[in-house]
Amino acid sequence: MKIRTATRKRRKNHALILTGIIVMALLAGLYYSLSPIDRRNEIVTVDIPRGTSFLRSVNLLENAGLIKNKYLFSALVIARNAHGHIRAGEYELSTSMSPLDIINKLVKGDIVWYEVTIPEDFTVIEIAARLASYKLVDEKEFVSLCGDAKFVASLGIEGRTVEGYLYPDTYRFDKSMGAKYIIKTMVNQFWKTFNHEMQERAEELGMTIPQIVTLASIIGKESGFKDEKPLVSAVFYNRLKKRMRLQSDPTAVYDLKATTRVIKRKHLQRNTPYNTYVINGLPPGPIANPAIDSLQAALHPASVNYLYFVSNNDGSHNFSSSLSAHNRAVLKYQTNRKKE
Repeated sequence: MKIRTATRKRRKNHALILTGIIVMALLAGLYYSLSPIDRRNEIVTVDIPRGTSFLRSVNLLENAGLIKNKYLFSALVIARNAHGHIRAGEYELSTSMSPLDIINKLVKGDIVWYEVTIPEDFTVIEIAARLASYKLVDEKEFVSLCGDAKFVASLGIEGRTVEGYLYPDTYRFDKSMGAKYIIKTMVNQFWKTFNHEMQERAEELGMTIPQIVTLASIIGKESGFKDEKPLVSAVFYNRLKKRMRLQSDPTAVYDLKATTRVIKRKHLQRNTPYNTYVINGLPPGPIANPAIDSLQAALHPASVNYLYFVSNNDGSHNFSSSLSAHNRAVLKYQTNRKKE
């Protein structure tokens, strides 16, 4: 009888000790989870790429000085059932945050977003440079993907590159997205804009979508004035009907890597597939990424018989129906420019 009583007491003592240990462990865990990393309140940026494993994510946080004990941190993440819910992206975290604060932010996906405006009539190379300036893409990788035939075809584009289909707009991107996702997002915006009605209009004109986008890209490069664009469009349609070369200056320098501000006579004489001073008809593809005004102008040219236009040196243009009138306008423009 005494033996049984002693045994029960030992078991009771063991249970009390175990309970005490568990309570102490829970209190220690609670203290750890709610205590700030330190009191310096330093802001630390951590980038967790897409596809990063849980263990790799913990290592990234540890290397950034945001975790003092990765085993306790990992246990806390698992206890919160958060190990499969950490979102990729760039995070701004403070050393004054507690481990629980950090975990909640990672699960919530409270990442750093970049609002990026892509101006109309930017080329693929210019877009790549702008995105790279935010460190959202690798510039070379982005340009390479834009010309990847298999990837381009998967986006519903009939052409060799995505040039012309990266729709100019203001986007919210984050660093976890990657070049492929960003390209898809911009092309999807193009297809949302270039709707079924516009596609039907292209068919009415006897034009393919690539031809319309190519023409729109030239129109956009020639004029930034919305009201002028249908007139520029009419000039090109009239020239195509008469089998005249389009003779658009921006096409002559499209393949040049550096942006050419002043287009010289030597540029117009270059023998390239895009130079409409030496080729007949439209170039083999767009020379930039046009917005809605240029696309609408390509689909709805003005009802005029203009065949020529020349810059007034203020962004606007003078339009002519005959070569003699055009030459007079060119002479006037050159005279005004010399006076300046």
